[in-house]
Amino acid sequence: MSDELAGKVTVVTGGASGLGEGLVRRFAAEGAKVMIGDVDEDRGKALADELGERARFLVTDVGDVEQVGRLVSTAVDTFGGLDVMVNNAGVSGRMHRRFLDDDLADFHKVMGVNVLGVMAGTRDAARYMAEHGGGSILNLTSIGGIQAGGGVMTYRASKAAVIQFTKSAAIELAHYEIRVNAIAPGNIRTAIVAKSAAPEERERIEEFEAGIRAQMRNDRPLKREGTVEDVAEAAVYFATDRSRYVTGTVLPIDGGTVAGKVIVRKAK
Repeated sequence: MSDELAGKVTVVTGGASGLGEGLVRRFAAEGAKVMIGDVDEDRGKALADELGERARFLVTDVGDVEQVGRLVSTAVDTFGGLDVMVNNAGVSGRMHRRFLDDDLADFHKVMGVNVLGVMAGTRDAARYMAEHGGGSILNLTSIGGIQAGGGVMTYRASKAAVIQFTKSAAIELAHYEIRVNAIAPGNIRTAIVAKSAAPEERERIEEFEAGIRAQMRNDRPLKREGTVEDVAEAAVYFATDRSRYVTGTVLPIDGGTVAGKVIVRKAK
């Protein structure tokens, strides 16, 4: 590691596991001080304890605006500032075989975490950054918010909303030297696919996930499966001064999936 984030204070929501944990670990390895927010208290505390003085943990449900504000203020009070805000926390919602069968029971939860949480995190971080020389805000969306498709409709809608919000916030906050960008992961192996399985799929979850992964692989130009580290590498770029003239962007990290369909060439 090159200590690219030495001296920077960062906040990562949903930082106790999955992509968020990968971001926390990479940021800490690059010299940053990291405030971890998550609903998983056991894993969050364990991660912070492992990283030592470089990290702190605070139980945070980003669907609760007051808790998001408390996370930001705690980071400032604990580490003396805030340079980078990563709104990573997200939930998938339940996958249904047909949209006609979707009862929309998870709509408010998905929107509360995936959209409200991002908006609150951006706003509260920007309130501090606007008075302290600017900063970088990074929102985690998904290729599901870029590329239309069946299944998890509420999730797709929430991630599309994050993209539009990110671009809009980037325009307004540029006046304060605050950069707002988004990363759109796709085909990264985390637990989110398994969590989207409907109850009837739970008994054969391995088969369910294997089917989804196979479809992703077939749609992906680059056949190598993406990793958490691929996402973390991009996050470090947006967190550093290397991206000082970059704002309002959405970067897919998906092996080329949203670029277009794979052309299957038959052997001559």
